[in-house]
Amino acid sequence: MATKFLALACIRKESTYGDLSPRPRYPSMPKYPKGVSVRETNVEGSEAKAVFSVMGMTCSACAGSVEKAVKRLPGIREAVVDVLNNKAQVLFYPSFVNEETIRETIEDAGFEATLIQEGTSDRSTQVCRIRINGMTCTSCSSTVEQALQAIPGVQKAQVALATEEAEVHYDPNILSYNQILEAINDTGFEAILLSTGVDMSKIGLKIVGVRTQNSMRIIENSLQALPGVQSVDIDPEVNKISLSYKPDVTGPRNFINVIESTGTSGRFKATIFPEGGGRESHRQEEIKQYYRSFLWSLVFTVPVFLISMIFMYIPGIKHALDTKIVNMLSIGAILRWVLSTPVQFIIGRRFYTGSYKALRNGSPNMDVLIALGTNAAYFYSVYSVLRSATSPSFESADFFETSSMLISFILLGKYLEVLAKGKTSEAIAKLMDLAPGTAILLTLDDQGNVSSEEEIDSRLIQRNDVIKIIPGAKIASDGFVIWGQSHVNESMITGEARPVAKRKGDTVIGGTVNENGVLHIKATRVGSESALSQIVRLVESAQMAKAPVQKFADRISRYFVPLVIILSFSTWLAWFLAGKFHGYPGSWIPKSMDSFQLALQFGISVMVIACPCALGLATPTAVMVGTGVGASQGVLIKGGQALESAHKVNCIVFDKTGTLTIGKPLVVSTRLLKNLALRDFYELVAAAEVNSEHPLAKAIVEYAKKFREDEESPKWPEAQDFESITGHGVKAIVRNKEVIVGNKSLMLENNIPISIDAEEILAETEGMAQTGILVSIDREVTGVLAISDPLKPGAHEVISILKSMKVRSIMVTGDNWGTAHSIAREVGIETVIAEAKPEHKAEKVKELQAAGYIVAMVGDGINDSPALVVADVGMAIGAGTDIAIEAADIVLMKSNLEDVITAIDLSRKTFFRIRLNYIWALGYNLLGIPIAAGALFPGTGFRLPPWIAGAAMAASSVSVVVCSLLLKNYKRPKKLENLDIGGIMIE
Repeated sequence: MATKFLALACIRKESTYGDLSPRPRYPSMPKYPKGVSVRETNVEGSEAKAVFSVMGMTCSACAGSVEKAVKRLPGIREAVVDVLNNKAQVLFYPSFVNEETIRETIEDAGFEATLIQEGTSDRSTQVCRIRINGMTCTSCSSTVEQALQAIPGVQKAQVALATEEAEVHYDPNILSYNQILEAINDTGFEAILLSTGVDMSKIGLKIVGVRTQNSMRIIENSLQALPGVQSVDIDPEVNKISLSYKPDVTGPRNFINVIESTGTSGRFKATIFPEGGGRESHRQEEIKQYYRSFLWSLVFTVPVFLISMIFMYIPGIKHALDTKIVNMLSIGAILRWVLSTPVQFIIGRRFYTGSYKALRNGSPNMDVLIALGTNAAYFYSVYSVLRSATSPSFESADFFETSSMLISFILLGKYLEVLAKGKTSEAIAKLMDLAPGTAILLTLDDQGNVSSEEEIDSRLIQRNDVIKIIPGAKIASDGFVIWGQSHVNESMITGEARPVAKRKGDTVIGGTVNENGVLHIKATRVGSESALSQIVRLVESAQMAKAPVQKFADRISRYFVPLVIILSFSTWLAWFLAGKFHGYPGSWIPKSMDSFQLALQFGISVMVIACPCALGLATPTAVMVGTGVGASQGVLIKGGQALESAHKVNCIVFDKTGTLTIGKPLVVSTRLLKNLALRDFYELVAAAEVNSEHPLAKAIVEYAKKFREDEESPKWPEAQDFESITGHGVKAIVRNKEVIVGNKSLMLENNIPISIDAEEILAETEGMAQTGILVSIDREVTGVLAISDPLKPGAHEVISILKSMKVRSIMVTGDNWGTAHSIAREVGIETVIAEAKPEHKAEKVKELQAAGYIVAMVGDGINDSPALVVADVGMAIGAGTDIAIEAADIVLMKSNLEDVITAIDLSRKTFFRIRLNYIWALGYNLLGIPIAAGALFPGTGFRLPPWIAGAAMAASSVSVVVCSLLLKNYKRPKKLENLDIGGIMIE
């Protein structure tokens, strides 16, 4: 089962959508395949080919034994084994042998074989996501990352401390995800597989009524036989079946029907397996663990604190505690020892475990510092107590309260830190919560009428299902409207505040809210293919990706802990030797201790005040919050690299069509030269133009519909003798009137006089880079239409605001010079490059970079993709093409130009937080360590007890996370709030 599962594809770089149309045009995201077949056979006549991944071969002798074993089978025409790439290619005759038999033969020869897709080498990058439990600081994440990068076959590995997850890109022909999990476990951390790809849909089903393993096998075989099922994985302990399948072929309701029809009299029942094990549930469990540990530590630490610090000043209790049992051993010392021991070894066990794992990997972390500090205090105290028990004169002075209070404060700090870290990923949790729990499934008869409706779990929706959406309900799936009309609030996905009108044929996005009318929608993308799932994956990937500035913290973390250990030991040694050789006055030593104990306290304080965590959390927590805030504003930022580059941008290159302009022709003005009602005029014009396929004709018909808004699909008067004149216009007889719609030359050809007024209107229209269309009714020019690709609302204001932000704007377009300069003049752009091919756009970006600019490219089309890739930051307009969106670093989902400013401003605010975090984290360590080492003690007598040093260390991590969390209050620049970007005004 495992080998078959391994053959399934993970995230692939190649991407397509399903062939259903229409489909949502946004949110525009990296697209993924629907699913990849586990077998690829190219049959020529009766011959077939199969390619296997063969693991375990070490030399040519291994390859030879595999080849011989396969060639012994009947029906094998040829077998070639490549030991370097761990692959075997077999040509065979399917009537004699099949792929499964060949695979089993290779395994019988002693090697692990997996059937793979032919041609996988062309797109052999797969991705798996893994949760890693037990990481405490940057040193831990760096250790895991280095271990992963050292594995042959791993192309890229990212380990995020803030999310406690790893994203690994690997070659499935060389490596399996199980080997990746083992490598992480070998470094001493717990690895849990979250996903092995997104190119297939997955679902878990809980089976009720299964009593024997044989029953489970029967169910498994029944499911395996279903077309479109890619893998079936069984967990018999909880009666769970996990299935990976092709959503365009089958779906979860089919699985449930198969399971419930298997066996006798409906003995088996299947339901969706309860959700669990996700990031949020793990976070909640971690919070509970730290909370419980902290409470238990308080149970023991509070009495130790009272005995050490309070009761010693109460005469009666002090006398009882000072009562000697053996020699100088007192009852108080015994009580402190007994109470602090569970804190040190049971509650503090996590620090020993973490230290062992870290030291085993040669990368000491924060756990090592805590374990060394608390052990030094605890074991010195044990030595002191035992010596007092064996000596009639030695009076012990123990530090049991130091070790127990230190552990308690660190646990409190970790609890607060995990609590705060959980809030940094709230954006993902909110996105996931958008999906509704249930949906109303409609059954249609042969005539398309609704025959029945049923409420189902929304996870059971399959492709092509018809779903009913009532007013106020969330839309359960991506799809398109097949009946009804309403307004849909899409702000939760796109950030666009205004409800969007929806009628038959319009696309809808799962998770958005239907506001008024009832809609019937046909599901087109379900499960992992949905827009919501893709946004969640993009935000998760963005939060995984490290910003370049984080390399600074990673470099420091390698040397931080060893350096602190050396400083701590040096501090103890310096104070100890100074005391031994009377380097300072004896009056400096507190009455309750000697010079050795004073030196030990300084050494322990240095060890526990140092905080590598604060440095490690400075960047990722800010990036997590920043990308989450961006997603809620409709700005999808694909990781720390894009976020870091955007704040430096000082030059933006804009494409024209679809970026600065709407991207499709619209009627922007109508001038009538005769006394005629506008509705009647457009009825005649639309009747003539409705038969034409020309984009300008479609724009006229679309505009004419505005005068017939009372009808869903208006019917125009019949046009007779219709004639389309290529490059000029159309002619037709409508309601016994001759209607000619076209350019000036068409009128002249038909000997229709053009008045001076019409000539002036045409000249004025062309001067504004618009297309003038003349309309003649009964051989008289009756009106002039101006058609143009209008500017997006607020384009001029956005360019003006960018200038005030000291960002230069340039326009690059493939359009002609006249139109380009007219548009540039209108928006306020001074530098224009027209008639540019796609490669010229990329070259211009490179020229600007060579001149010292940090360049952002904003585009929407396929022709913008080269420039988007070359630019320091590529920004894709959300309604643009899939290829442009793939190439971009930032996706502007609302397609509003104002979001260019939002993206840059959010990046600047995020990096202000990152700098603030670094100043705090570095400043804390640079100031805290000398103070803990006793730098102020000679002059002021001030010293930092170890338990206070531990509390300060815990507080530093929390403060860094809280500083990042303040980004959640991000507001767009006030200039944008005051900018009233309304709809496009059409005369």
